Amino acid sequence: MSTADHRPRVAAERRERMRARLLESALLLAAAKGPEAVSIDDVIAAAEVSRGSFYKYFETPGSLMQELATEVSRGVIETMHPLVDPLPDAAERVAAGMRMALRLVRTHPVLGAFMVRAGWPAMERTHLFFTVVGADLDKGMRLGRFTRMHADVALNLLAGSMVGAMHSMARGRVPRDFAEQTTASVLRALGLPAGEALELATRPLAAPAIEPGSLVGRLVAASPEPVTAAQADGRRTAARKPMPGQR
Repeated sequence: MSTADHRPRVAAERRERMRARLLESALLLAAAKGPEAVSIDDVIAAAEVSRGSFYKYFETPGSLMQELATEVSRGVIETMHPLVDPLPDAAERVAAGMRMALRLVRTHPVLGAFMVRAGWPAMERTHLFFTVVGADLDKGMRLGRFTRMHADVALNLLAGSMVGAMHSMARGRVPRDFAEQTTASVLRALGLPAGEALELATRPLAAPAIEPGSLVGRLVAASPEPVTAAQADGRRTAARKPMPGQR
């Protein structure tokens, strides 16, 4: 009896190890090549498994990368959480979270590639994005910090703006304060006065610490060297339009 009870547990552990092996192989490949360039042949060669074994765990190569992208986006939110969570005001939390995420993407472009791939805001509603950011938006509306609107309108406004910003950053044709411009624009759209939105979007902001052993840490460590501010500026257009309210 004990042997029969032991086998399902061992089999489940073996399946979980194989699944983790495939995901880790895809993660390292995506770090080097970008998530869109990874093929099933790349993954099975790196994981040293057969094509048939791969399809026991994932229906398509796209489903593997989608799962990985969802976990990376979750990891980015968890990386920022220790700095954002203590902030008492919903608008301040939204501003800080947006700027931190966009700054991380500017420094580590592979994170942006994964977060775009994750499909914000068309993810499962159980994702951390909705439970954390959605809660901030809801609290802001309940307390009168944000204009009342349907929850999906607020989420689409924020997430859609961030995805668009990540696409623009990937093309390298944005000014140094692009994260701040994006954040201030979203805050104004949520109902904040222009002056307050600008102030929240330009406050001093600490950089989140990426844990080396975390999913985000492993991805960043295996990626090309981070993009410095000087390198980013060199890729951008010389013209820089001032933010509304600035002279």
